[in-house]
Amino acid sequence: MSSAIAIMVPLPRAVPSVLAVGPFLKNTICVTRGAEAFVSAVHGDLGTPDAITAFEASVEALVAELGVRPVRVAHDLHPDFHSTRFAQSLDLPQVPVQHHHAHAAAIAAEHGHDGPVIALSLDGYGLGPASQSWGGELLLADGPRYERLGHLAVLAQPGGDMAAREPWRMAASVLHRLGRGDEIATRFCDIPAAARLGQVLDKGLNSPVTSSAGRLFDAACGLLGLHPVSAFEGQAPMALEALADRPEVDPAGWTIGDGVLDLLPLLARLSSCADAVKGANLFHGTLIEALTQWAAQAAETAGVKTVTLGGGCFLNRVLTAGLVKRLQEAGLHPLTAAKVSPGDAGLSLGQAWIAATLEDN
Repeated sequence: MSSAIAIMVPLPRAVPSVLAVGPFLKNTICVTRGAEAFVSAVHGDLGTPDAITAFEASVEALVAELGVRPVRVAHDLHPDFHSTRFAQSLDLPQVPVQHHHAHAAAIAAEHGHDGPVIALSLDGYGLGPASQSWGGELLLADGPRYERLGHLAVLAQPGGDMAAREPWRMAASVLHRLGRGDEIATRFCDIPAAARLGQVLDKGLNSPVTSSAGRLFDAACGLLGLHPVSAFEGQAPMALEALADRPEVDPAGWTIGDGVLDLLPLLARLSSCADAVKGANLFHGTLIEALTQWAAQAAETAGVKTVTLGGGCFLNRVLTAGLVKRLQEAGLHPLTAAKVSPGDAGLSLGQAWIAATLEDN
C-alpha cells in the first residue's frame, strides 16, 4: 500500500495532533504529529467527484498511517467549500482559518520560524472575515493570531468570477476608475460585452470589489493586450512574467496611505504603453519596489524583520526573486516557499500550524 504522505515538514516544536483540510483549489490536507507536519499529495480542485473522493480517502489514510487522533480540525473561512463542510461534519472542535493568514503561517512553519512575521500574502482570492474578497494582503501574523495592516487598493470585478479568465474586464475596471469609462467600448470593440460594461460599472452591477493581487496582474495584462480573454485562469499573468526580462521601476507608479498600496499611477501608464515587453518590465519592477517599501514601513513600525512571501502570485519567479533581493537590501529577512507550494497547495500546512498553536493564544 502506498503512503498517503507526500511531504514531511519539521515544525518549530512539538504540537498537539491536528487535521487541516485545506482550500478548494489545489487541495491538500495536513496532519501534525509531534514536531512534524505531514502534507498529502494534491487532490485537485474540490469541484469534481474524483477530487472529492481522493480528498476524503486521503484524510482517512493519512490519519491511519500516522496513528494519531487529531484534537481539532482546521478549515477555510469559506462556508461553501467541500473541505469546510467535511470539517464541520467531524466530531472535532473546528478552527476556521483565514486564507491569507494560512499562507503566512505555511511559510513561517516551513522555515521553523516560531514568532511574529510581516506577511505579504498575494493571490487571486481568499475570503476575508467579513466575507470580503481579499487577495493582496499585508499582515502581522504570529502563530494563531494576525492583524491586517493593509491591502492593495480595491478594484471592481465586472462580471465577478468571469474577470479571472477575461483580463480585459479588469483593464476596463481600471479605465473606469481613471474616469475613462467611455474608452472601454472602443478599446475592446471586438468583445461584444464591452459595449455596455461602462454602464455596468457606473451602476455597480455584478461588480464586487476585491483587493486581489491576481486581479491586479490581470488588469495589467488587459491594458497591455495580453490574452484579453484567456483559455485558463493565469494564462495572461504567465505570459506577462515571460516577457519581463529587465524589470524597470516607475518611481511615481504607486502611493501608500493608511496601509493601502495603490498602483493606479502605474496602471494609468500601462494603459498607453504600446510595447508589451516594456509594460511587463515596468509592471514587475514597479510592483517589486512598491511592495518592498510597503513591507519595510510595516516592519519598522512593528519591529519585525522577518517577511513571509506567500500566495499563488509568488509562483512568479521574476516577482519573487526581485522582491527577495530588495527586501534583503532593505535589511529584512524574507522567507519563501521551498518544500511546499507558495500557492493553495501549501495552504493546509499553514492551517495546521495555526490550529496546532491555538492553545498558545
